[in-house]
Amino acid sequence: MGIFKRGLSRTRQSLVGRISQMLGNTEIDEDTWDDLEASFIQADLGLETTETVLDYLKETTAREGITRTNQLDKVLKESLYALLDPPPPLNITGRDLSIILIVGVNGSGKTTSIAKLANRFKKEGRNVMLAAGDTFRAAAIEQLQTWGERAGVPVIANKPGSDPGAVVYDAIQAAQARNADLLIIDTAGRLHNNYNLMRELEKIRNVISKAVPDAPHEVLLVLDGTTGQNALKQGQKFAEATNVTGLIITKLDGTARGGMIFSVFTEVGAPVQFIGLGEGIDDLVRFDVKQFVDGLFEF
Repeated sequence: MGIFKRGLSRTRQSLVGRISQMLGNTEIDEDTWDDLEASFIQADLGLETTETVLDYLKETTAREGITRTNQLDKVLKESLYALLDPPPPLNITGRDLSIILIVGVNGSGKTTSIAKLANRFKKEGRNVMLAAGDTFRAAAIEQLQTWGERAGVPVIANKPGSDPGAVVYDAIQAAQARNADLLIIDTAGRLHNNYNLMRELEKIRNVISKAVPDAPHEVLLVLDGTTGQNALKQGQKFAEATNVTGLIITKLDGTARGGMIFSVFTEVGAPVQFIGLGEGIDDLVRFDVKQFVDGLFEF
């Protein structure tokens, strides 16, 4: 079984279980559309995405003369393929040092995602370093150091409570001195509506851009897939403050709300670059639109 199919099993059972029951060999009627709408909302596709999919289904069935529910599965998949753009390549090559800034609220899986990214890029031959920029929590520094040891990646850190901008500056200096070609920076993640946090993230961005004029080259926002529409609100707040370039959606293996990827993509306006489909260090995978939709729907 593929990692997408295995990791999305909870969402698939919830969503497809309901849809499979209604996509028997019966006539399409108003109840069909109502049942589909309820299923999409339950899977956290969101109202706007649900309306878009239903409009597409209704237009296509009318145009192609589809009258029976068992003919809808192919059209449904096509409508979902069209909703998501494939992620562009990450802008982390072609220079001496590329910098990725990672943002997101505490508990979203941010620190473990950084470790998994470091592991992935190291396996691809990159010389990776990490910066423990979340200095507000001692546990965050210790956790990143532990993961760094496991992945065999150096971590630049300072004492809890120290200035995160100074840590980031030191990490950039160290990365340049040691000829690292990729620096991944952790940041604090208190409540998304905390104005001071957003100011802190802006300060860190300024420190980075002063040290490396075109950096950060990627700003990846980590969102907890189990929080559904709440993740959407977080995404919008962080996107406003930090110019998010891509999304990492975690914990999709532990939720029936995998449909939230469609609404987050639409509302935040940034591509989904990686998704977390398990707790193993190799379970953070590059997002693939077709594999994702196929993993959700197995009729």
